[in-house]
Order: sequence, then C-alpha cells, then structure tokens
Amino acid sequence: MRSRNKIRSSISAECLVRKKAMVEKVEIWDIERLIPSARNARTHSDAQVAEIAGSIAAFGFMVPIVVDSQGLIVAGHGRVLAARKLKLEKVPVVVIDHLTEPEKRAYAIADNKITLNAGWDEELLRVELEALKGDGFELETLGFSEQEFSDLLDSLSEETKEDQDSAPDAPEVAVTRSDDLWHLAGCA
Repeated sequence: MRSRNKIRSSISAECLVRKKAMVEKVEIWDIERLIPSARNARTHSDAQVAEIAGSIAAFGFMVPIVVDSQGLIVAGHGRVLAARKLKLEKVPVVVIDHLTEPEKRAYAIADNKITLNAGWDEELLRVELEALKGDGFELETLGFSEQEFSDLLDSLSEETKEDQDSAPDAPEVAVTRSDDLWHLAGCA
C-alpha cells in the first residue's frame, strides 16, 4: 500500500511540475499595457537600466517579461525600464495565470534571488571575456567594466603566483634522516 501511495504522489507531483513549468507561447504586447508591481522589491539603478538597454540593443530582446493577464509585471521590471529607455513600443511577454497571487509574489522574489546565488568559474570567465574582447565586444555590453576585468586578471594572476611559490607542508614523519645518502639514477 505504501509503495502505491509513493508512486501516486510522485506521479501527481511530476504532473503538477509539468503543468506549472510549461510556458506555451511568447506574446508581443504594447508596453503601455504593462503595470509595474507596487510590491516589487528589486531595485534598478540608472546605470544598471542602461546596461540592460545596451544588452537589448546589442543582442535583441531575448528574455520576455513575465506578466499576468491584467498586465501586472511579475518579473522583468528592469527590462521594462530599459525598453522604455530605448523607446520601444512593444515588448515580448509571457502570461502566467496559472499561479495564485502569493505564488506570483514568491516567484518574483525567487526569479531575482536565485540568479544572485550563482557563481563564476573565474578562469573560464577570463578566457571568455578575453576572447569576446578580441572579437570586438565592449565589456560594458556584457555587464563588466574594464576595472572589473582588470581586477579579475589581477586576482587570477595572484592565485597563480601563490601556487608557483608555494611548497607543500612538511610531513609529520620524515623520510630522510641526517647522514642519509641518496643516489639518483642518471645523475653525476
């Protein structure tokens, strides 16, 4: 009986996730239809809005704004500010009416916070930034300043210097004692 209930609960959970996880289409809406959420806790400086606008101008509007059917913005306030800065009249949206009001508010926070929890493989990032810079991309278009790039190079070169200059810790029990003579093959 227990195993049958476990199977039923895992199947129903899988169906629930599938139902909630699938966005069926991206729509194009007039930007004036969008209503900023009064509960949006995420802030966007003018500099960051300019970065988002620069990214949209360079690559296109790649990530739709998440809204409910009334046009209330759930996620994407910064993209809307950037679209307004670019004087766009239409923007891509995804409508999510399958969530309750508390779920929409929770998603708005999760969408922003979970992204912040990611890290970087700094060596791979350095390689990619150098390659993109060589391909003619401005680092600012990628959200990095020249100073951040320089700091990244400095921190990685410091780590390399430390690795080159470091010696392993001495073992607790020595292998060699005073007056031991070592003979190395092929050495005169």
